[in-house]
Amino acid sequence: MAVLRLVFNIAWFVLGGFVMGLAWWLAGLLCFISIIGIPFGRACFVIGEMTFWPFGQDSISRRTLTGSEDIGTGAFGMVGNIIWFLFFGIWLAIGHIVHALACAVTIIGIPFALQHLKLAILSLTPIGQTVVAKA
Repeated sequence: MAVLRLVFNIAWFVLGGFVMGLAWWLAGLLCFISIIGIPFGRACFVIGEMTFWPFGQDSISRRTLTGSEDIGTGAFGMVGNIIWFLFFGIWLAIGHIVHALACAVTIIGIPFALQHLKLAILSLTPIGQTVVAKA
């Protein structure tokens, strides 16, 4: 199974994952311009790394993972997600959806399209989420 994940991740990286990963990292760099944006920027780099190699990784709510609420899963997290959506989330989601449509044209590209859709959903509200390895 690990070999198959590696093959899919390499194909993903070459066929669009590199471009979207760079888009996440660019959003992260833009977030680092202001002090308030540093937590957003850090999240961008973590999700950008997941975007480079998505097979074998998933994102889940930190509330589900830890069983307790923190600053990102409460009211501040909701406000942060609204701000994120307006400035970066919608644009990253559009990029992932466009890549998903391009991948879905072929039967071989369907697994890649599904990964892009997973990342598009994550790009809308990333605050309060964490990246974990799949079992």
